[in-house]
Amino acid sequence: MSDRRPSPLLLPYEGEHLRLPNRIAMAPMTRGRADDVTGVPSPLTATYYAQRAGAGLIVSEGIWSDRLGKAGPGIPGLVTEEQVAGWRPVTEAVHAAGGRIFAQLWHVGRMTHPVTLPDGEVPVAPSAVRITGESIYTRNGRLDHVTPRPMTTAEAEAAVAAFAAEARNAIRAGFDGVEVHGANGYLVQQFLAENTNRRTDRFGGSLNGRLRFAVEVVEAVADAVGPERVGLRISPDNPENKIAEETPRETYRALLGAVAPLGLAYLHVIERGAYGALADLRPLWPGTLIGNFNGPEPTSRQAGEEVLDAGLADVFSFGRLFISNPDLPARFATGAPLAPRAEHLEYGGGAEGYIDYPSLEAASR
Repeated sequence: MSDRRPSPLLLPYEGEHLRLPNRIAMAPMTRGRADDVTGVPSPLTATYYAQRAGAGLIVSEGIWSDRLGKAGPGIPGLVTEEQVAGWRPVTEAVHAAGGRIFAQLWHVGRMTHPVTLPDGEVPVAPSAVRITGESIYTRNGRLDHVTPRPMTTAEAEAAVAAFAAEARNAIRAGFDGVEVHGANGYLVQQFLAENTNRRTDRFGGSLNGRLRFAVEVVEAVADAVGPERVGLRISPDNPENKIAEETPRETYRALLGAVAPLGLAYLHVIERGAYGALADLRPLWPGTLIGNFNGPEPTSRQAGEEVLDAGLADVFSFGRLFISNPDLPARFATGAPLAPRAEHLEYGGGAEGYIDYPSLEAASR
């Protein structure tokens, strides 16, 4: 007899703060289509996200919270009134298509370049630790990383406030909530990791010191828009962007201990590396947990189902599969084949490789 049980990915989810028609989240993905001067999202962006509104939850691409937090060309912001106005058609289009969308709040810290920043400013970071052996993409091509300038205590405090201000702007722009980007080697994780945080002020010097920036950001954002509208994304033991966490189990258990009482909308855990983050942290998180794998290949439907079946997450997020399969939940439901993506069109450009991947319904006409 065949197993006719429904996929756990396709079941509705009802948590304390999230009510989703399925358990498939669209993970945040940089696409680089915004106006590079103004940081306003492209008019195509509304179509892009509305096409993918069948996801239980969409988390937007990373949106910079500060002019020094921009990663590269075509990355949108959510700081100016023009940017807030530019995001409103996006959220309206998603809602009109029956979807839900959170804005990912992003500051990249040392993961940028003077070519990208206003007036050629030097990137800021917790400490003056330069990335070597890798280059970074800019509008002038790939360039060597520069040594970042250590943030003063006052600048770190201002960065916390900037995250909260961006969260308020996101709600004004019509987003259903926000996700603090604390993963993938960007500013929040740079404060968490031992190799990038060599500070001796209150934002470093001990485990509690390394945790402080992340905790204060989450607290400030939750205070600004309500904890029920706030998610946090983490990637324990992720070596991406030359992060080296010596004690990820200790660090992230302590982080969850500090932020779990806030009653956030969700925790979004990327598992990559030797530390089994989902299995270790699931028992410590009382609310909604979104799982994610970050490997060399896009995560399969089966892998997501296994995580849900094992009780390691309530929802599972897919990234790259959504690029070329805007109706991914429908394809999972029908067993339809998945379309391949054109990798050379992922970052920057126009409609091609962005909004021209047809849904199954469109393809059959």
